[in-house]
Amino acid sequence: MLYHLFSYLEQAYDFPGAGMFQYISFRAGAAFIVSLLIGMIFGKRIINYLRRAQIGETIRDLGLEGQNEKAGTPTMGGIIIIVSTFIPVLLFARLDNIYVILLTVTMIWLGAIGFLDDYIKVFRKNKDGLKPRFKIVGQVGIGLLVGAVLFFNPDVTIREKASPSTASINMISVQGDTISTSQALDMAASKFLEAETHSLKTTIPFVKDNTFDYSWLLSWMGGNYHHWAWIIFIPIVIFIITAVSNGANLTDGIDGLAAGTGAIQAFALGIFAWVSGNIIFSDYLDIMYIPHVGEVMIFIAAFIGGLVGFLWYNTYPAQVFMGDTGSLMLGGVIAVTAICIRKEFLLPLLSGIFFIETLSVMIQVSYFKYTKKKYGEGRRIFLMSPLHHHYQKKGIHESKIVARFWIVAIILAILSIITLKIR
Repeated sequence: MLYHLFSYLEQAYDFPGAGMFQYISFRAGAAFIVSLLIGMIFGKRIINYLRRAQIGETIRDLGLEGQNEKAGTPTMGGIIIIVSTFIPVLLFARLDNIYVILLTVTMIWLGAIGFLDDYIKVFRKNKDGLKPRFKIVGQVGIGLLVGAVLFFNPDVTIREKASPSTASINMISVQGDTISTSQALDMAASKFLEAETHSLKTTIPFVKDNTFDYSWLLSWMGGNYHHWAWIIFIPIVIFIITAVSNGANLTDGIDGLAAGTGAIQAFALGIFAWVSGNIIFSDYLDIMYIPHVGEVMIFIAAFIGGLVGFLWYNTYPAQVFMGDTGSLMLGGVIAVTAICIRKEFLLPLLSGIFFIETLSVMIQVSYFKYTKKKYGEGRRIFLMSPLHHHYQKKGIHESKIVARFWIVAIILAILSIITLKIR
């Protein structure tokens, strides 16, 4: 909103300072600050309202230390994250950007599904919440929408290099004279094809020729097989969104764990969006240039601000829980961001915390069923799943578990970022 307003003021009236809104870095910083302030200032009011409305968490007796003390703690705190993100995006992002639109719709869509789940748990006194099949239908629905838009929308494009990069564009010298930034930008642009191409190409980490085209999977069909690539692409998008959103949901089990690790992952994705949407950096790093995707940085900055503002009240001892309203939305936003910036194959590494939490549940359930069938008695590998509960059962305090999981998340984020050059 403000971007369009100040663009008009700059062009029509040469309004002082209006040009600052042309810079993604300025708008991202402003979005983060505003989001953080909304989360910290209005978050308290939302928590007080949830407490007055008796929207408290119903705790299942799992035999964990300190568990009963959390009974009645306000839930549905994901609303804080959604509001804190939505308002700055509305103010500072370009609202005609297809990637921003997709991320906003994903946030509201999955937030609504999670809200319905929390509503059933709190007001209907049903601890199971929304039936799993309805959750899956909602996740498949948003996956279908995102996949279809990314495949069919003409604004979703990439630019490929006409020839390999031979030098850094940050400092180009011609006959001993350093050229201007605008000339460097022109020279960088000349290394890419003039036309933006609609493509299903994505990137694979740790591989020298790190591009992969989904349509290649249908090359055996011959002819115009590219037109049928949606048959492969859309189900993959649905699977990724469903897997990551459920992984975040499983991770949200102790104070500050899901929000903290989610913020770390979002920060790394913001860096990827920044360099992928900048023609100079993408040439220097020899990575895929994705026009208009830099605007995702505004959404990510607001999202991180919302998560940090929420963490102000969610760290141990938590004054509010995000509930499914926040956890399903958190994983979905991370998944869709990765798909938009074509880094979805990095998710097993970047979202390693979500992945290992999900894997621990799958291993525990599978092994229990196998041993029960074979020996007549179910056995367990972990003391309890998801994994963070295993460490709680071992007597480690939850604040220490969260801190260590954050450290692991930071390591995974750094490893993900350095894949930009390790190929």
